[in-house]
Amino acid sequence: MASRALDLVGVPFKLGGRCPRAGLDCVGVVAVALAEHIPDYRIPDGYTLRGQYLERITAFFDCPVFRRLAQENPAPGDILLCQPAAWQFHLAIVTGHGLVHAHAGLRRVVLNPVSLPWPVIGRWRLVGD
Repeated sequence: MASRALDLVGVPFKLGGRCPRAGLDCVGVVAVALAEHIPDYRIPDGYTLRGQYLERITAFFDCPVFRRLAQENPAPGDILLCQPAAWQFHLAIVTGHGLVHAHAGLRRVVLNPVSLPWPVIGRWRLVGD
């Protein structure tokens, strides 16, 4: 999953985007990276990463396909749920080179070589990784 995420660096940002040719948001980055490993697994529509959707976001990942992580060191392929501000949530994928995520301000998918400046409030790993 980490290598697929790295392939997405440079893809344009598009809110609600799910296709690398048209653009991706942070959920789209995770969806595209997951599609290679779990082709039939769909990220639900009708969500927002702002507002009171934390339970819905965590419920999506709290299923047999993923294993919730406690305080283990992040490993390539791990999915992080961050909280940039109150009631704002953001997803990123750990790689061996940093974190891949869709950056709305820079208008593209980027690789952060260091950790993100926001608290991590959820971590998941694909079962079998």
